[in-house]
Amino acid sequence: MVDSPNLESAPPLRARERIRQTARELFYKEGIRAVGVDTIVSKAGVTKPTLYRCFASKDELAAAYVRDYDAEFWERFEGAGVGFENDPRRHLHNYLSGLGERATGAGYRGCGLSNAAVEYPEKDNPARLVAEGGKQLLRDRLEGMARQMGVRNTGLLADGLLLLIEGAFVSGQIFHEGGPAGSVAEVADMLIEASLK
Repeated sequence: MVDSPNLESAPPLRARERIRQTARELFYKEGIRAVGVDTIVSKAGVTKPTLYRCFASKDELAAAYVRDYDAEFWERFEGAGVGFENDPRRHLHNYLSGLGERATGAGYRGCGLSNAAVEYPEKDNPARLVAEGGKQLLRDRLEGMARQMGVRNTGLLADGLLLLIEGAFVSGQIFHEGGPAGSVAEVADMLIEASLK
């Protein structure tokens, strides 16, 4: 006889996904530290025991949020290069044009990874570790794209592009519509052009 799974010990996927979605919305809008577990369970329509069966702690839920945000970032970033696999400059322009639009729109709160890194200065915090890993991957990806473009100093261009991207994440929260984040694609094009000379 095969044992049937203990359904009471494994919460339904629906509850886990509601918790993740609710946390994602609240953490992005209000900040991770500003949102309490009571608010999450109330808005998700679950109990605290259900939340803690799904996530061992709020820190683990925050890390899951940052992983989800990172996955969304990479979908946008790599999606901008579809059809331009051999043209990293166009790929970056497409991504940065979209970023400029998002960063100057209503409700923009920057990058969830950058925000998490600022909120959690503790180097061993799970959310911070995920954020740092995502940012390192982006830096590496930008350096690979710079290499593909044939620039002289790939690390320098990658750093410049990363600084522009991070600047758009932050300035979008400050200036909103009409702010400098709307120019990020054009400034990146100028930086790339200067790197090719």
